[in-house]
Amino acid sequence: MESGVATGRVTAPPVSSRPAPRPTFGSGPLGWLEQIAGMLILTSQTIVSAVTPPYTWIPGFVDECWLVAKRAFIPLMFCTAVFSWGAPGITGGSIIATLATTDRLGAFAIMASVRELSTWINGMVVAGVAGTAICSDLGARKIRDELDALAVMGTDLVKTLIVPRFLALGVMTVIFNYWNTMISLVMQMVADMTVWHETAAGYISTFSSNFTIPEVLFNGLKVLTFGFIIAIVCCYKGMNAKGGPAGVGRAVNQAVVISFCIIYIYNYLINSLLLGAFPETAVLR
Repeated sequence: MESGVATGRVTAPPVSSRPAPRPTFGSGPLGWLEQIAGMLILTSQTIVSAVTPPYTWIPGFVDECWLVAKRAFIPLMFCTAVFSWGAPGITGGSIIATLATTDRLGAFAIMASVRELSTWINGMVVAGVAGTAICSDLGARKIRDELDALAVMGTDLVKTLIVPRFLALGVMTVIFNYWNTMISLVMQMVADMTVWHETAAGYISTFSSNFTIPEVLFNGLKVLTFGFIIAIVCCYKGMNAKGGPAGVGRAVNQAVVISFCIIYIYNYLINSLLLGAFPETAVLR
C-alpha cells in the first residue's frame, strides 16, 4: 500500500528539463522597432553592395526587371485606366461642375494624376504583385534553409539576392510611372470629352499651363523611392520568415501592409515638401 494511488497521494508529473524558447529577433512589445532597425541596416548594406565592385548583380538585375514587367504591366494599366476614368475623370469632374468650371479639368489633372493617383496606383500595384512575389520567393528559400546553405558556401546574399531586386523595383517603378501617368491623363481627357462635353484642346491647354518642372522631378523621385521601400520591406520580411509555409504567408501579408503604410506616410511628407518648396504648384492657373 505504498503506491500513490493506494495512499491517496497524487503524483506530480515530471518536470521537463527542456529550456524555455528564447525570444527571436523582431518579437516582443518592441519588435517593430527592431524590424525598422533591421530594414535600415539592410538598406545601407544594399546600397554599399550595389556600388562596390565586382558588379555581379547585373544579370540578376536584368532578369528581375523582366519579371517585374511581366507581373505588373497589365494590372497596372488596367487599374490606372479604371481609377482615372472614375475618380478624377467623373467624380472630380462632378465637383468642378458644381463651380461651373469643367473647362479646368486639365489643370485638375496635375494634382489628381501627376501628383497623386498615378504614383499611388504605381506603388500599390508593384507592392501587391511584384513585392509579394519577391517576399514569397525569399521566404520559401528561408524555410528550406537554402539561404543558410548559400551563406555557408560563401555567397554574398545581399549582393546576389537583394541588390538585383532593389534596383529592379526602383527602376521599373519609374518606367511604369511615366506609362501609367500617360494612361491616367488620357482617360481623364476622354472623360472630360464624353461625360462633360469639353474639348481636347481646352483640356490640353489648361493642363500645360499648370504643368511645371517641380511636378516632374518630385513625381519621379516619389516613385523611385516607392520602389526602393517596397524592395527593402519585402526582401527583409522574406529573408526573416519563420514558421513553415504558414509563416511565409504571414510574412507576405505583413510585407504588403507595411509597404502600404510607409508609402502613405512618405507620400504625405514629399507632397508637403513639394507644396512648401514650390507654392505655385498649389494654385490652379
